[in-house]
Parts: sequence; C-alpha cells; structure tokens
Amino acid sequence: MLARNRFLLLVVVGGAALAIISLSLQFLNLIPTTPIVEEQPFQAIDGGLGVGLGKSRKRVFLVPHTQEPNPVSEAYGYCNIPNRTEQAWEGHSPADYKLLSVQVMIRHGDRYPLYSIPKTKRPAIDCTLSIRRRPSHPLLSSFISHMGQGGRGHWESLLGSVPRLPNHSVCEMGELTQTGVVQHLRNGQLLQQAYKRHNLLPADWSPRQLWVETTGKSRTVQSGLAFLYGFLPDFDWTKLTVRHQWSTLFCGSACDCPARNRYLEEEQRRQYRLRVADTELERTYADMAQTLGLLTRQLRAANPIDSLLCHLCHGLSFPCVPMGDTGTGGCLTMAQFGVIRQQQLDDEVDRRRVGLYHKYAILAMYPYLNRTAAKMERVAKASEPGRRPRAGGEEVFTLSSAHDVTMAPLLSALGLEEARFPRFAARVVFELWKSPPMTQGQQKKRTGKGNKSKAKDGELFIRVLYNGEDVTFHTTFCRSHDRHASQPLCPLKNFLSFVRRDMFSVVNATSYQGACYRRPG
Repeated sequence: MLARNRFLLLVVVGGAALAIISLSLQFLNLIPTTPIVEEQPFQAIDGGLGVGLGKSRKRVFLVPHTQEPNPVSEAYGYCNIPNRTEQAWEGHSPADYKLLSVQVMIRHGDRYPLYSIPKTKRPAIDCTLSIRRRPSHPLLSSFISHMGQGGRGHWESLLGSVPRLPNHSVCEMGELTQTGVVQHLRNGQLLQQAYKRHNLLPADWSPRQLWVETTGKSRTVQSGLAFLYGFLPDFDWTKLTVRHQWSTLFCGSACDCPARNRYLEEEQRRQYRLRVADTELERTYADMAQTLGLLTRQLRAANPIDSLLCHLCHGLSFPCVPMGDTGTGGCLTMAQFGVIRQQQLDDEVDRRRVGLYHKYAILAMYPYLNRTAAKMERVAKASEPGRRPRAGGEEVFTLSSAHDVTMAPLLSALGLEEARFPRFAARVVFELWKSPPMTQGQQKKRTGKGNKSKAKDGELFIRVLYNGEDVTFHTTFCRSHDRHASQPLCPLKNFLSFVRRDMFSVVNATSYQGACYRRPG
C-alpha cells in the first residue's frame, strides 16, 4: 500500500510539473520534405489583425533563419482547423514490402481552455455534438450512435465512468469540442485509407491484435474513441479493451526517475529567466492587466494565451470589458496576442540551444520508446518463417491517446528538435516493415561488391511519421543512414540500438537506471 501511495504521489507531482511546462512549450514553423496540406485562406479575427496568408502549406522543419515565423499565422497552424484536404504518407513503402505493425500516438483534439481570464466572459462554445453544426463529418452521426453501446466494451480502472462523448451545452474547462471530435474522425479515416491495402487488421481481428491506451482525462478518452471509429468504423465493442495510463508520460511501472525531475526543474528555471528578461512581454502583460483592472501577477496566473488561442481557433472576438473603477476597459488585441506568441517562439530557440529539455525528454520518453521497441521485436519474431503463430496473434495496431506534454518530449527524444510543437490532434506514427526475399540477381550483386556478409531475406525496417510526413531520416538513430542505398528504409536495428543504449549518451550514461539514479555533479 505504501509503495502504491508513493507511486501515485509521484504521478500527481509529476503531472503538476508537466502541466506547468506545457503552458510554456511552443509552436515552431516547419519546412516540408513533401508538401502534404493545402489550407484555406485564414480569416481575420473581428477587431484584430488581418493575416492575408492565402494558401499555405504545412511545414515540417524550420525555415531558413532569414525568414522569421509569423507568430499569429503559427497559432492558426496550431488550431488545425479541419477545413482542408490532407494527404498522408503513412503506408508508403517500396514495392512488395510487408507492413507488420503500426503504433500511433495522438494528441487530443481541440479543447475548451483550461483557464479563464478574470473579469471576462468565457468563450461561448457548445460542447454537445450535432451533425448540423460545423465542422462536421460524414461519420459523426454513426459515431454518436456507436458510442451509446460503449458499455459492452472493457474499461480498465476508472475509465468506465468517463463520458464517451463531450456533452455540455456550455463547455466545461478542458472539455473536447466538436472540432476535436471531427479532427480525430478525420485522422482515423486518413489512416484507414492509408493502410487498407496492407490488410493490417483483418476483418476478423482478435482482441490481442488491437491495443488502445489513454490517460484518464475525458478529452483523451474521447479523442481516442473518435480516432478508433474513423480507423475502424462500427468496431466490435466486445473485442475492445481500453487501458489506463496513470501518467501523461505513459511510463507505466517505470516512472520513478529523479534525474528526469531535476532536468525538468532546471528547464523551468531557464524558461522563467528568459520570460522575465523580455521587457516587451512585461509591458504587454501590464497593458492587458490595466485594461481588465487586474494586477499583472493575476493576469499571468490566469495564463491568458490559453483562452486567447481558443478565441482564435473558433473565430471569436477577443474578450472586451467595460471601463471600471480599476480598469481602463476595452478589448484585448491581436497585437498583444502576437507579443506573447513571439516570446513563445523565442523560447523554443533558446530551449534547443541550452539542451536541458532534450535531456529531460530522453528520460521522460524512454519507457514509452522501450515498449514500442519491444512490441516491434515481438511482431518481427512472429513473422519469421516456420514460427508458429501465437493464439490470437500479436499486437499489430497500438493507439496511445495523449497530451502535448507527452508528444513534445517524444519528438525531442527522437531527435526531432526542430519539429513543430504538437498542434491539436497531432499524430506520431511508427511503422514496422519487412523486405521481400532477395532474388538471385540481387544476392550476386550484393556479394559481388565485396560484401562477405550473408545476404538476409526479409530484413526489418522502421518508418517514423509526424502529421503524415515521413521524418525517419531526421531522427537521431537514422540521420546518418544512406537513404539512397539498396535498402531505402531505416533498419530496425538502428532504432533498437538507440533505445537500448545510444540515446543515453547525451546524459553520460548507458542505461535508463544508470541515467535516472546518477548522482548530480
């Protein structure tokens, strides 16, 4: 009992720290290796700054330093408004390669703010679902109906008491919106189309082949169910078990890591020092507080960017207040929003330069990455010729429904430091592939080049995708691999070596235990 209480305390304390750092993690401008998204022109917010961007494309890596990212347009990308055609590169491989497994991590969809700005009206958003309200989706009506049968499913821990649909006509704090549901119906449908020709999950799939896990927040539970319904419409509830992850880091029984907590505390101090040194940010907060009739520290504590982002994403005017005894009255402005967003972008640059967050991320995401690697190994062994299949098969599709404080460190741990901060309904996908048997001509060519090693049939490879874009060759473990070699994919052994040993080199260790309990100094 004492051990369990200690574990729960660690989860609660760690969750609080992650919530704080989440508010400061930012959104980056990325450059595409392949253009995958064409967006509708952005509309100006009433009373705000018009942003005439016309058509834009999603970016995956930083633009050249000569081009400064626009903090307001970056925020629109974070909203991920589902009003565009999107092309996914999941499921793509050389001819005759076999897809063995897929593991997906999603961030929950669009949500209502976690904080309200004092003395202002909360955003007027309805969190019930209606096919007559935009945005909508062809699957929305049947999704609503199917969720009514959720009692037939198997729910771990306290998840059975979490509502399967957002259901408040006046949204509660942090509640998933209809936009968030539609985002993940689209995500799931996108991957269903990408993988249908690979027969990843057969029509008679077994409960063992599908693994679904989520934190206990309603927004992650509901996002996961929306994604799953898009991916597997009218799925059989009786085959489904939804598993509970107590920690937002999805660290299971390996959450205890003192060094990780120290790096997080140091990173928070770095953020604080940079923020208080920004005089323009200080003036902006003071002006906003004067408008509202608040003390500056009260406004800071309310984290106004969270609520303002909600207004922006839903096309609502920024809050206004009448003149009062303590405030000048007026409206919060897009210019003020832009200053706060710019500081966030500046913080991203400083975060990469200092490197504390990357060290934190390595230790934070090792347990999840280790489970990912272990699942791949089990599936790979089961695919070996002559291997007798296990009853019920292996886990060929895993869905983890998570938060920004889960996905941001995952991207950093993989070495995708330049990657854009996870937008609403972001997704990271790990694919396991097996090459076809070599022909005699290929074997002769390989041995004829002086390669004395025995040619292997059915070699294993990994792809990593972020929001539909293949980022495998930007990861730490495959950045130096010759992508133009005879095998154009990244060898799985690179990923396994990275997870089991190489990733700890940045913290001067060779194992997770060694890194976590290493004495500081």
